[in-house]
Amino acid sequence: MQHELLPLVNAAINAAFAAGREILDVYGTEFGSEQKADKSPLTEADKRAHAAIVSSLAMTGLPVLSEEGKESVLAERQGWDRYWLVDPLDGTKEFIKRNGEFTVNIALMERDGQPAGALGSAMPIAGVLYVPVKDILYFSWLGGGAYRQSAATHAQGGAYERALSAERLPVHHPRSAFTIVASRSHPSPETEAYIARMEQEHGAVALTSLGSALKICLVAEGAADAYPRYAPTMEWDTAAGHAIANEAGKQLIDITTGAPMRYNKASLVNNWFIVN
Repeated sequence: MQHELLPLVNAAINAAFAAGREILDVYGTEFGSEQKADKSPLTEADKRAHAAIVSSLAMTGLPVLSEEGKESVLAERQGWDRYWLVDPLDGTKEFIKRNGEFTVNIALMERDGQPAGALGSAMPIAGVLYVPVKDILYFSWLGGGAYRQSAATHAQGGAYERALSAERLPVHHPRSAFTIVASRSHPSPETEAYIARMEQEHGAVALTSLGSALKICLVAEGAADAYPRYAPTMEWDTAAGHAIANEAGKQLIDITTGAPMRYNKASLVNNWFIVN
């Protein structure tokens, strides 16, 4: 399985870099934004990143389910055995704020072997998450581990060669308090209640805030203990980070089921979850 996945991870990394170039090209301009039907913002960077990823991944022959792509027919996408799940620009609000806390998320999805149903039929088996402003790459594949690479676009080689020179996750982060990472753009009363429970259990609790799927990566790399998400997300927001967390020995648990999050649901909206 590992050797089979490596060419696909390589393709996803190249696609993420191509999207990153498009995003940074827009980031340096006086760009505008429009509002989608769900009231979320959309910029030229989202559109250009989507086009770059779809073009780059075409050589894999696998279907692409993207936030900025056309809506797939339910019966068609639930018939896929393997597909790409993509958020071309995760954290558009952070992009508009110009705080650098946005990512390109690309996950390779596969049937999870469980009975298909309303809660899904697929799991992430590889993840690529790229931070364009910082040129940091997180990546993983099933059985191969999870990694973080700085100055990623300057490194040579495919995923295997990158893994040899990258930091394997988790890495040691000296901390004196239980650390919770919370959403900067989506606070909620349930999150506050979770924080209060952790204070009862652990005493001192440290809080940190970040935008986009970087919150999942903070837990995966060991910089935080938990990321509670009691607010809406979509499948493409979490899948790449979920794959990385899995290979780092962490978990992304659907609060509704108490089990790992499943994907390719009838509705692409996630249930609430906790990464720990």
